[in-house]
Amino acid sequence: MSSTRIASPARSKAKPLAFYPASRDTSRSILSRLCVKWCPRLESNQCLSLRSALFYPLNYGDECTIAFLSKIHTIDPEKTPVLYEKYKKMQIIFNKVEKFLETPSILPKIIIIYGPTACGKTALSISIAKYLGTEIISADSRQIYRHMDVGTGKITREQIQWIPHHMLDIRNPDEEYSVGEYQKETFEIIQDMHSRKKVPILCGGTGLYLDSVAFHFDIPPMKPDWEYREKLDKIRCEKDNEYLWKMLHDLDREYAETIHPNSHHAVIRALEVLEKTGKSKSELRVKKDPLFDILFLTPYDGDRAKLYERINARIEEMFENGLMDEVKSILEKWYNSDCKGLTTIGYKEVIEYFDGKCTLNECKAKIQQGNRNYAKRQLTWFRKYEEWNN
Repeated sequence: MSSTRIASPARSKAKPLAFYPASRDTSRSILSRLCVKWCPRLESNQCLSLRSALFYPLNYGDECTIAFLSKIHTIDPEKTPVLYEKYKKMQIIFNKVEKFLETPSILPKIIIIYGPTACGKTALSISIAKYLGTEIISADSRQIYRHMDVGTGKITREQIQWIPHHMLDIRNPDEEYSVGEYQKETFEIIQDMHSRKKVPILCGGTGLYLDSVAFHFDIPPMKPDWEYREKLDKIRCEKDNEYLWKMLHDLDREYAETIHPNSHHAVIRALEVLEKTGKSKSELRVKKDPLFDILFLTPYDGDRAKLYERINARIEEMFENGLMDEVKSILEKWYNSDCKGLTTIGYKEVIEYFDGKCTLNECKAKIQQGNRNYAKRQLTWFRKYEEWNN
């Protein structure tokens, strides 16, 4: 996905009342006048910094604008505690970003935004990218695929606005793509951004992608063994995806819990690695000396019930936004139902509906359950990041 690079204005060392986004048409002086006009009762010892209002998305997919500042003075922690807590949370995050950037380090800096699906990573990454005038690198193993937009929750052109994004739409749904390839390409992008004095933001929920960059894993290259893959695929066809996944789970539980049983290409690849090397993927991921000074951030607040509600709502939105038409178009124009991209959550279930194997309501329920299960695995994976987030 191509994006035009927009140069952001230089950031002033003096910190205004509200930290303005690095946009082309907003200046501190304009913002200051707006604050005086719209927020006459705003006092620093009573209300939170206005910078939170400029960046925090009140609803999923929506972002605050300066026009919203007209309502800032009405925010009362007692009357509107939920809204107040949102601003408070964003203030904490932006304070972390400021402190991180101001702290000297011998290593180049990057920011990693992680968390389970549907927790608000995209909105947070856009907010911080605007604030810093920087760019975003996707760390999502499904959003690398072209044509797969609605079902992967890929950021829309409207949401992207003028923020350059990388590692989106870089492969066709039937193409192989390894963690090693992701690591190599992402390191190159990070190096380029650092050469342009920008702080890279990695955003996504694929733990292996994030780990490969954050912990600088040494990932050995290995050519595919097509004969062994065909043997495993035959077992899968005779049994089912779950059977093959359980084979992997018995041998490499840590890695198996990061992938969905329906992602049989990834399962087969992991079993192939075990067969050829005698070691699991988890064992082969050897950490090397860190390359970056990293700030880990997550919008997830620990409320799992709320997260599951958001997941269910997101799936409903996907159907409203044309998920079924997207799957049908991919099948008709490009690929068969067994290609790698279409075996992931959301696409496989819609294909089952097309084949008459389930009703529409059952299809939706399966996708919602699949995403909730995926979120559980993500939460388990990201526990090791928690110490960095405190």
